[in-house]
Amino acid sequence: PARGRRGRRGARGSRGRGKASAANLPRTVLSATNASESPTAFLAREEMRSWRLLQLEPSALRRPDEFTAPSHLSQNGLHLAATLYKLARSGNGSGEEHEQKIYAQIANRLSELITDVYAVGIDRDMQRELLTLHVTERDATPHPARSLSDGTLRFLALTVLELDPEAKGVICLEEPENGIHPARIQAMLQLLQDIATDTNEPVQTDNPLRQVIVNTHSPIVVQNVPDDSILFAKLREEMQKGKRFKHFSFNCLPETWRSKAGEHVVAKGDVLAYLTHNGRLPSELNVSGANVRRVIENPEIQQLQLLLFS
Repeated sequence: PARGRRGRRGARGSRGRGKASAANLPRTVLSATNASESPTAFLAREEMRSWRLLQLEPSALRRPDEFTAPSHLSQNGLHLAATLYKLARSGNGSGEEHEQKIYAQIANRLSELITDVYAVGIDRDMQRELLTLHVTERDATPHPARSLSDGTLRFLALTVLELDPEAKGVICLEEPENGIHPARIQAMLQLLQDIATDTNEPVQTDNPLRQVIVNTHSPIVVQNVPDDSILFAKLREEMQKGKRFKHFSFNCLPETWRSKAGEHVVAKGDVLAYLTHNGRLPSELNVSGANVRRVIENPEIQQLQLLLFS
């Protein structure tokens, strides 16, 4: 009887909250289209399905992998060890020589972020059938993934992603500078640009078709990214036919290919001022006063994102 009463209350509560099933949700142009009705919309939908939003979680990056684990990096960073082991054991090279070459590439890239890195490798536990990623310092001290910092793990994951020819399409990443020392942000940005396709070279195994999109609120990031790669997205309010509505407007920097194509333009100094001085120009601020707040405390920050396209 008690279970029955709880069940009835639960059912009434669900109806009261008005939960909608997937079948009752409104359909969009992209969700309802097919190739015969609208080939362009159909292709756009298929392209959007290939987009990957990376939300790298330290707990997932630290986890060892079973021998039978998938050998591709998941959206939250799972299977980092298995993916690196796959890269080291496959490719055009042969045997131990190729394996050591891959590990050396990872270590060299990681040393741009952490100066005392000597080696990177995978420990194979034959008894438990586990793969564990470890980093060795120059004093020969090995550190398993579980003891590495969040920033180091994020950098490791992106380095592995850059070497993986099977990682293709649009890769989205939120605020990649998080957990990275300001002096190392430029190295992180260079890695993100290397992940993206080199448009000066043909698309092939060592230059897969990839685009990287990140958002940031960091002036340091803005200052270290090519102007062509920056888009400033700001929420605007307009009135049409007596109705007020809000929409995002994308603005590019002047003297870029986007500005020559007729897109809205915003000065780089204004972008930096917004990020640095709470959305106001430095000349309007009393720098020593109490009205200067950190960017993250700015209530308008929810209406602004900076998108960097690599």
